[in-house]
Amino acid sequence: MRVGGARAVAVDWVRAEMARDPSIGGAFFSGSTVGLPDGAVLAPSSDVDVLLVRDVPAAKVGKFRHRGVLLEVSSLTWAELGSPADVLGSWVFAPMFRADAVIADPSGRLAAIRDRVAAGFADPVWVRRRCAGVRRRIEGGLARLDGRASVPEQVLGWVFPTSLLAVLPAVAGLRDPTVRRRYVRAREVLARYGFADRYEELLASLDGGGVGPGRVREHLAALAVTFDEAARVARTPVPFVADLSAAGRPVVLDGSAELVAAGAHREAMFWVVVTYARCHAVLAVDAPGRERVLRPAFEAALADLRVASVAERRRRAAALVGSLPRWQAVADAVVERAVAG
Repeated sequence: MRVGGARAVAVDWVRAEMARDPSIGGAFFSGSTVGLPDGAVLAPSSDVDVLLVRDVPAAKVGKFRHRGVLLEVSSLTWAELGSPADVLGSWVFAPMFRADAVIADPSGRLAAIRDRVAAGFADPVWVRRRCAGVRRRIEGGLARLDGRASVPEQVLGWVFPTSLLAVLPAVAGLRDPTVRRRYVRAREVLARYGFADRYEELLASLDGGGVGPGRVREHLAALAVTFDEAARVARTPVPFVADLSAAGRPVVLDGSAELVAAGAHREAMFWVVVTYARCHAVLAVDAPGRERVLRPAFEAALADLRVASVAERRRRAAALVGSLPRWQAVADAVVERAVAG
């Protein structure tokens, strides 16, 4: 299916949902389809992300198929989205409004945000502000590592802030920082602006120096078993449980396999370990016996990333934080080159 057709399906769903639920005040596209031309092919492993805006918080709808398209629908409040200036300074939201990603906007509030962001997105003052937000998120996240939490919680607390180092050059280079493919995006940006030689250091901050393609395939095969078990037993309403479902399976497993096939096996380990940790967080609550049986495969993936212990995770976190001044210099240079065209 083409991206334009998939977007039309998403628009159809949003309109029907807004007619049914008057608490929805607006909606817009997010994620990897933002900015893609209508004629681009939507990969089978990709979904179409939609954000619904409301006055009060609401539960995430999650992943589901509508007229053959995999949608992922989440909600946020107007307060969480913020003012046009707030969005312009946000590395999370600004990329969604640099193009016309608005689906529904009865009040005109999303249009005001879109117009403000489109006008100032490449202003270096705002680009640097967004970069500073990424750096704060890295530092804050790694500072909160809790060695007393469960292993899945510890791993998620380490891997997501660590992966934001890949988001930093993307934000500096005026690119949308996607989630699953964020390391691939970082590699592209660094190469474009003359810093290809820095990518190995960035990738090593994730995997400790390299995991071979054969080994990554082994981890992916073992993850498939764990994923299917977690999807089968999941009952506890954790925020990410919708991703651990039959609908979400192609995004995680097929999408990761596509990265491996394209030579980005080391980059694929980011989402492999994220999904492993999420699966084990669910299994530990909903099927603790099965969690113990499946745990060695998870531990093997952590060992290959060299973050199997609390001490290793803390050491890697400290090393990454220590490298941030050097990466800030790279980001500053990328900003200068990107805004200059």
